[in-house]
Amino acid sequence: MIVITGAAGFIGSYLGHYLNAMGHHELVLVDDFSVASKLPNHQSIKAIARIERNIFGEWIHENATEITAIFHLGARTDTAEKNIALLNRLNLHYSQMVWTLCTRYHIPLLYASSAATYGNGEWGYSDDHALISQLKPLNPYGQSKQDFDVWALQQKITPPHWYGFKFFNVYGPNEYHKGRMASVIFHATQQIQQTGHMRLFRSHRPDFADGEQQRDFVYVKDIAALLYYFFQNRPANGIYNAGTGKAETFLTLANAVFEALGKKPSIEFIDIPQDIRNTYQYFTEANMEKVQSIGYIWPFTSLQEGVKEYLSKYLIEKKYVIHL
Repeated sequence: MIVITGAAGFIGSYLGHYLNAMGHHELVLVDDFSVASKLPNHQSIKAIARIERNIFGEWIHENATEITAIFHLGARTDTAEKNIALLNRLNLHYSQMVWTLCTRYHIPLLYASSAATYGNGEWGYSDDHALISQLKPLNPYGQSKQDFDVWALQQKITPPHWYGFKFFNVYGPNEYHKGRMASVIFHATQQIQQTGHMRLFRSHRPDFADGEQQRDFVYVKDIAALLYYFFQNRPANGIYNAGTGKAETFLTLANAVFEALGKKPSIEFIDIPQDIRNTYQYFTEANMEKVQSIGYIWPFTSLQEGVKEYLSKYLIEKKYVIHL
């Protein structure tokens, strides 16, 4: 059995469909399945069981010998979340529980970290283990992910194969339920369809012009392919970046959305909301040398091609991933 936590969420549900397409139907999906808005994400995934996240630890004890690997993608992903106790419970302590059980029962573990751990990028964007303990996230969400990464690297006894992935700005189908935390591409498309123009955050730093903030935008299908490569090939244990390795400006992204919609660009700049202004990342770009060094040579989808496919196949008509 292959287990996916966060299986009703964005990346987890996409991965479930991806694994089905690769011939894996012995999936066990783990999440809080009471959230009705997530039902379309996972209802068509072929799986042998759906387990509520609050009993997952007990389920592992009872089924450990049947588990091939665990993709631990479940987390509280709201970057504006201020409840540190909640973040610690869902992102740190829950992950420690999963790690401990994977170690005890010798189960390979692949888990989601985040590029939010890099903060302002004072130490760059390298996934070198020697630098990870020095990173300073800008918000409690990033800190909860950082705390688990640091803890994982301190463990002398580990799962037989384990990989943490620092996801950069992932976009693609099945993110419709995420609200404010959905990708800029999702919000831009809605704004343009409704008003004919879109809003971008203006810069509040003198070294960045409005719209020139840059992020490493990565298409969710590339994330699924990367995770599957690690699952199949089992390279050296550790923490790896999961991005394209190429930062793009928000203006480039906006123009790609307008082009995909066949409309002339019309952009309005607005202030970054006060609750995230001091924790806003102006630049992220994954250093992908470590991933390349283990033999991963598949090209990542360009922003322009990813936006075009996302909009034409899914977003305009709000279609969910069913068959890849």
